[in-house]
Amino acid sequence: MSNLTIRPLTIRARRSEDLDQCVEVLREVRLADGYPMKWPSDPRAWLDQPQLDQAWVAQSSPGVIDGHVAVQNGREVTRLFVAPAARRLKVASALLDHVSVWAGGRLILHVVDKPDSPAAAFSEATGWRYTHTTTATWSGPRGEAVRLRHYVR
Repeated sequence: MSNLTIRPLTIRARRSEDLDQCVEVLREVRLADGYPMKWPSDPRAWLDQPQLDQAWVAQSSPGVIDGHVAVQNGREVTRLFVAPAARRLKVASALLDHVSVWAGGRLILHVVDKPDSPAAAFSEATGWRYTHTTTATWSGPRGEAVRLRHYVR
């Protein structure tokens, strides 16, 4: 039996005043998982790009952001991350379920194709269907080509 406690989550639209805390959570994720592969020169702008249709945060208590997700192009999931302290508490699943309702169904998700990828394992374990792999239009931190696994749900 696990000692993890699943806390009730509130998922709400991200507000501009959330961005500083989102950047701090993203920094923790970067240190734990290497996401994003390249740290953006302006992480606030990276999270708040004009082409994003909508962004949400998950909170287990007021003032504490446990996760973040955004959508672009109407159904493409992007900027999905969960604070290391909130892992295994179904935060990512709750965010994705919320996005699915918002989008009215079918979603697209791209995950970096690397060995033993927790993101790919999560995607496949939670009902996402792998469709194909492509080369990203952007490069990795050392200029290397990056392969992306494409999923639909």
